[in-house]
Amino acid sequence: MADTKWLTEVERTAWLRTAAVLELLPGALDAQLARDEDLTHFEYFVLASLSEAPGRTVRITALASLTNATLPRLSRVLTGLEKKALVERSACSADRRAKNVTLTETGWAKVVQSAPGHVENVRGLVFDQLTSEQVEQLSAIAADLLKRLDPEGRMFASTGENAQGR
Repeated sequence: MADTKWLTEVERTAWLRTAAVLELLPGALDAQLARDEDLTHFEYFVLASLSEAPGRTVRITALASLTNATLPRLSRVLTGLEKKALVERSACSADRRAKNVTLTETGWAKVVQSAPGHVENVRGLVFDQLTSEQVEQLSAIAADLLKRLDPEGRMFASTGENAQGR
């Protein structure tokens, strides 16, 4: 591949460090939530996304888009969350072919209970290591990457809105 523009040494180091963070961070987020709340990070992300929706209800296809999940993966997760009485599925009044998912009062209580420990973990793993200038740079870098990775702005973070508590 003579036309390949290989990474410079600085780019290679940056990429390897980024790849390591991408590998290690999900496990660290899952470990805290599993230990403290019997949730995975993805389950928490689903519950938090529902908690911020009007009426705490979202069409399942929209929730899949917001969380970057396939419908089969989201369905499996929702089944587990239903068993814990954290969410309920129902028919969509606007489209009989669609289903909605609603955060229950038990689910809302779980988000309220889980959020402080999750935020503390995120702060300890990420933000406590950075200066305020680096946090602004991280946000700008992530926004630039999301322009390419999520050009339709499907995920909540891509919209530029405040994704508080995630």
